[in-house]
Amino acid sequence: MALPLCWATHFQGGITIAPRTARSSAPTTAEASAWVDVLVRHRLLQAAVLGPTGRWLVQHQRDGPAFVLAGAADVVEPAATIQHRIRTPRPSTR
Repeated sequence: MALPLCWATHFQGGITIAPRTARSSAPTTAEASAWVDVLVRHRLLQAAVLGPTGRWLVQHQRDGPAFVLAGAADVVEPAATIQHRIRTPRPSTR
């Protein structure tokens, strides 16, 4: 299951951003765990827990619903999109 729309659109500001390059390898659980730590630390996620089957239980807001993500790729992909949007130069609005 993809991340909830509220998280995916949280970082959209109506600015066109160049597409990211494709990954050369599949995301690992360790990489997903590292991204979860960063996202929780920066308060972009409330909580995320890795289950015994490799699925992630993710909560966007404290009182919000929790979502089940199928695996590491479902955690890493939105995190990479967020990083890309943060680091991509934006056109001047002046």
